Amino acid sequence: MVRSCGQGIPAWVYEGTLLLLIHSVTVRGAALKQEVALDNGATVLNHSMSLVQRMETLLALGNSSDVTLRVQTISTDEVKVIQAHSLVLTLQSDVFEELLLSRNGSVVVLRETPDCAAVFDKFIRYLYCGDISVRLDQAISLHKLASKYHVWGLQQGLTQYMTQHLSSDSPTGHVIGWYNYALQIADMVLRDSCLQYLSWNLSSVVQSGEWGSISEDLLLSLLQRSDLILQSELELYEALEAWISQNKPVSSTVESALRAVRYGMIPPQHLFRLQKQSPLLQKHYESIRDLLYLAFQFHSASPIQLAKYFDVNCSIFTPRNYLSTSWGSPWVINNPTRDDRSFSFQTQLGPSGHDSSKRVTWNALFSPRWLPLSARSTYTELGAMQPTRTDGGRPRIIVTPATSSPDFAGVSFQKTVIVMARQQGKVVVRHVYNFHQSTEEAGDFLVDADLQRRASEYLIDSSLYLHIVIKPLYHTLIVARK
Repeated sequence: MVRSCGQGIPAWVYEGTLLLLIHSVTVRGAALKQEVALDNGATVLNHSMSLVQRMETLLALGNSSDVTLRVQTISTDEVKVIQAHSLVLTLQSDVFEELLLSRNGSVVVLRETPDCAAVFDKFIRYLYCGDISVRLDQAISLHKLASKYHVWGLQQGLTQYMTQHLSSDSPTGHVIGWYNYALQIADMVLRDSCLQYLSWNLSSVVQSGEWGSISEDLLLSLLQRSDLILQSELELYEALEAWISQNKPVSSTVESALRAVRYGMIPPQHLFRLQKQSPLLQKHYESIRDLLYLAFQFHSASPIQLAKYFDVNCSIFTPRNYLSTSWGSPWVINNPTRDDRSFSFQTQLGPSGHDSSKRVTWNALFSPRWLPLSARSTYTELGAMQPTRTDGGRPRIIVTPATSSPDFAGVSFQKTVIVMARQQGKVVVRHVYNFHQSTEEAGDFLVDADLQRRASEYLIDSSLYLHIVIKPLYHTLIVARK
């Protein structure tokens, strides 16, 4: 037996336990550091890594173990035996504390699902050492264990890990699985992060193997959204067609999904082709006949005329965030902090076939250090400039039409600025800003971005990658008498 320190606690275990307390409780660790900082004459000798190594060795060898964990895999005969120490377990988990208090002997039997049993030794090692290596396919299993045994620091760390690794590559995909798990445990932060990633990066999602595993509820939820970012509505229809072919849902689900497609945003020549060549559309034609008829009316008449007789505020006439050249343009700004930049691009006047030949020229201005009028230098009565203290301004973007036109009647333009970033080696959407014709700029545009730093998460190779989307929105002008 090793000699004890305090109330029956081996001295070397006591030292390791103190380390775990510092690692596990951030507030206490901060307090200890503050005390050291107050003693200006002291020199800190940090041997914490050697203590972690000794704790890892303690677990691996099972020296002085006073409890045996028998981890049984549910529905199998597999059993994993771990020699552990009750002091470490109770310090890290109140659930383990209750289990150990109620035990009859030195053995505690735990029943775990196969996925959790496979990573249980990794989970126990975290309790001893305070660090853990995680793979994408292990995140949910470890999160389940952290939640079950009330290891809240690990649980929060895994949630953060998942929200930060949505764009990582995996053979079968992981975002949809994480979304379903977040729904199951009512983790709204993780759920919303997954849903936002799927919505903002839908073009890459529909081209991945993960698309086929999406649930019916999630599919229908995505189809209702106007903030989806993808190449075109046609791309969405073709992805829906592939999903239905693979999953073969019931007719009511198919019809609900087909009625969520915004056919008015698909050019008429493609609608004609779908009518003749899409087996899915031919099979369910009667369930969406009214929508196709309305879409063809939209494409054949002036939007002003259509607005007199139909509600043009419904979803079939509302664009999503389309990346094709008809709807906007990419804009790469090299060294964005250097000076103001501007460029011009053209979009279609609107998605209606009636306006297909009409173009609108847009001027975009980006300023890295714009100052509001209240913060700019002013002139005194004697004509001298009165300097004003500022913080150097903030990034600003303005997108305006080069000219006005009578064709703008009944139409307003929503401008969407998409900011791209590189995460885990993949270019993904980092942020989306929306502003309307009545406002010159997005007030919170890049408000949290540090563009001065070359490694800024908003920059790709020291450049700012934007994509500007112009979305025409129609308004009902006259309500026709019935």
